[in-house]
This record gives sequence, structure tokens and C-alpha cells, in this order.
Amino acid sequence: MAARNKISFAVSALRDLEDVLEYYKEQKIPHVGERLVAQVIKDIELLGKQPDMGRLVPEFELDNLRELIRPPFRIVYRRDRNKVRIVRVWRSERLLVLP
Repeated sequence: MAARNKISFAVSALRDLEDVLEYYKEQKIPHVGERLVAQVIKDIELLGKQPDMGRLVPEFELDNLRELIRPPFRIVYRRDRNKVRIVRVWRSERLLVLP
């Protein structure tokens, strides 16, 4: 059985998820935001066993910076030895800018 990679979140990624929840709450459809965030978390959990499943981020072309495209989101993460750090969870159509 393959070893599981530790997953952690940058403050920026946590803020992104909070922003999604807040946006849909303001739109009076909080259940949509909750469903979207739950799906993002489910997709992130896959990285524990399959950390290389995402593609290289085209804006940077760094070997350890990858992303999962899960419309309408880009889940951007840093792949290190035995670790995955979620950096951003952005709308798919936005260009990535790291803090």
C-alpha cells in the first residue's frame, strides 16, 4: 500500500474557501457554496494518495507547483516529499497570482 501524503492548507487557500461560502451566503443560496466547498475538499483528499495527479501550473512551470482543474475552480498546490500544501482555490478563469 502506498504511503499517504500529509495535506495542509495555506492561509490564502483557507481564505479562498471562506470567500466561496460568503459569496453564496450573500446570494441567499448558502447550500450551493457548501456543496462546492465540500466537493473541493473531496478532490483535495485524493491528493493524499495521488499527489502528482494535477498538471503543472502553466503560469509558473515549476516542477513542484501543480493544480487540479475542477470547474469552476483551480486547486493550486505545492508538491513536496510526502507533503501536499494547498496554496489557492481560485475560480478557473482567473490567472494565478501568488501572495
